[in-house]
Amino acid sequence: MFKIPMWRADNRSVTLNAPLAQVALSSEETGEHAETTPLPPAIAATPPEDKTPAQWAYERMILYIQNFEKTLDDAHEVGLGFVSGGAGVMRITGMGYFAPDLISFYGVDEQGAKTQLVQHVSQLNVMLKAAAVQGPSPARRIGFQLRKVLEEEEE
Repeated sequence: MFKIPMWRADNRSVTLNAPLAQVALSSEETGEHAETTPLPPAIAATPPEDKTPAQWAYERMILYIQNFEKTLDDAHEVGLGFVSGGAGVMRITGMGYFAPDLISFYGVDEQGAKTQLVQHVSQLNVMLKAAAVQGPSPARRIGFQLRKVLEEEEE
């Protein structure tokens, strides 16, 4: 864990806690990545050791989703591919956690059925996929909605 001093808009000093993170990419892969993007103050204000594994995984998954969405065009939105079990892809409509160790993903599967995945943090293996938007509605950007919830919790 690294301590990073920062200044708030009201000129008060704040120390943010930055976890050790790194990414190595092929030369074709460019842009921001969750591992290299500074943590938002709402997440960095509390050190990981003061969070449950579920809360810490939930917060970081939100960052991964948000960064993945930045790479998508208007015809795609984020989907969650199940790494094991052959259950297909879920369009993510929400996310939650139940401390100390459960993460939940809410969404709709490829056939339009309401879907929920509840997973123990020690088994967390997800694949974010670009899913084609269904119907005339615009692509949803759930990562930005989830991050807004994090920021509101800090107020």
